[in-house]
Amino acid sequence: MQKFEKLTLKEVLKKSAELYPKRPALALVDGAPITYEELRQYVDEVSHFMQQEGIGKGDRVAILSESKPNWGIAYFAVTTLGAVAVPILPDFHQSAVQHIIRHSKCKAIFISKKQYEKIEDCRFEALKTVILIDDFQLIEPNMSKAKLEEALQNGIREILKIRDVALRLTGRKENDVEEEDTAAVIYTSGTTGHSKGVMLTHKNIVWTAQTTRSIVKITEVDRLLSILPLSHTYECTLGFVIPIMSGACIYYLDKPPTPRLLVQSLQNIKPTMMLSVPLVIEKIYKTRIAPELRKNTIVRTLSKSSLILKRLHKIAGKKLMKTFGGELHFFGVGGAALSPEVEKFLREAEFPYSIGYGLTETSPLIAGTDAAHTRYRSTGPPIPGVEVKIGNPDEKTGEGEILVKGPNVMKGYFKDSERTKEVFTEDGYFRTGDLGVVDEDGYLYIKGRLKNMILGPSGENIYPEEIEAIINDQDCVLESIVFQQQEKLVARVFLNYEKLDEDFSTKNFSETRMSREIQKLLENCRKNVNENVPAFARLSRFIEQQEPFEKTPTQKIKRYLYVEE
Repeated sequence: MQKFEKLTLKEVLKKSAELYPKRPALALVDGAPITYEELRQYVDEVSHFMQQEGIGKGDRVAILSESKPNWGIAYFAVTTLGAVAVPILPDFHQSAVQHIIRHSKCKAIFISKKQYEKIEDCRFEALKTVILIDDFQLIEPNMSKAKLEEALQNGIREILKIRDVALRLTGRKENDVEEEDTAAVIYTSGTTGHSKGVMLTHKNIVWTAQTTRSIVKITEVDRLLSILPLSHTYECTLGFVIPIMSGACIYYLDKPPTPRLLVQSLQNIKPTMMLSVPLVIEKIYKTRIAPELRKNTIVRTLSKSSLILKRLHKIAGKKLMKTFGGELHFFGVGGAALSPEVEKFLREAEFPYSIGYGLTETSPLIAGTDAAHTRYRSTGPPIPGVEVKIGNPDEKTGEGEILVKGPNVMKGYFKDSERTKEVFTEDGYFRTGDLGVVDEDGYLYIKGRLKNMILGPSGENIYPEEIEAIINDQDCVLESIVFQQQEKLVARVFLNYEKLDEDFSTKNFSETRMSREIQKLLENCRKNVNENVPAFARLSRFIEQQEPFEKTPTQKIKRYLYVEE
């Protein structure tokens, strides 16, 4: 593992360009990759242009785009200059995007054509430079999308011509980039509706990437297929900086990841490593694997035997590996809790999964392990160099708030010293807001969010996430949330309507009859769930959620939108 003179992104790119100049670095699934040598050249060219535009150390530069190779070029161009990247999630609403640009006082923005309408005809006090990230063309601020289309047809000034670039860097003044300099300000949507700008230093990001590499083996022959937004710290640090640090190649989809496109891309790329959120693998299990195990009476009968079920899972696991291209050795899952049923399947299927735990504020990884050392329902032990302790642990269960200290912990919240102070203990530990317990071997188990915990009738701690996992295991349910309403526990449930359509397709029910059948189904689900939870955690009512829940970029449900008082 290479040593860095400084833990900065500038040093990471320099080292990788020296060590792996001709190796492929970034590519679209159907495109030719750019090499590490080319990556560094393109980064220098864009960085030099920004200097000419008056952007310097400490200035904020937004990146609003779908994941693609040019996103990575822009990110390194900003951070190696000593400026601060402000990645904005493409899923953010127009009003959130405009708030972030104003709050961070961005002087420039790299933006994709697809995202452009979120800033068109909008005036920003500090924003002076707008760059179309698709092909690095400079466009006028405040231009309407219609005028942009016209300008693109007529041809506008290009900053960078890929494959035909002549660097003119004479007279360029190099900026010193220090470890403690802010590299990025990441605005989280969270699940509470209050976005905040997390300041991560170069050291936060590079130290976390380097330390994670000591746990999970990655080399220059690895191939990654990226399916998550680069604007999220999870994908940016673990799925971008680590592979770049290691000389690996990252492939990006240039279209939305429909099941057909994803399977085709997996077969073409044959990735050796991938990162995912639970929803992706849970959907594959619920729509493709579970129905196969229940499709006929003989298989259903055989699967009642745990020994035979393990064998069936192992067979299904081999098919799943083929679907992923057959060469996968690491499939990282993070961002939200994985269903117990799906994790059990992955273990018995011998699929090379691993669950990590972290937050944007921790760059992001706190705990994790490689695929060979996972434990059921655990996120693994804290990564080396990170201290984790449980605050005010329960005397009986040992559960309490997870507190963290280490080089991965953020500098603070941008322009919000009061909130920054609130999330640190007097002895310097970061309050995660998550509840957990550590076993005797140091493995961490997440119980749920502190703010979601419900106090039972006799003071019992009720974790909605644990009940939701049981609800979601029901065949007819895709997702759910549990909350307290008038001192009773209720669940809001989004059903598997595709399965219901199949079940009811031959019965020609009227809408009224269909509604009654769904209510019966919900009531049966409620009774099944109540048989599998303690008496104090039983649910009084199921509410049908007719549209998919609105989610954060890591596919956690935005609870605050649905909880009824």
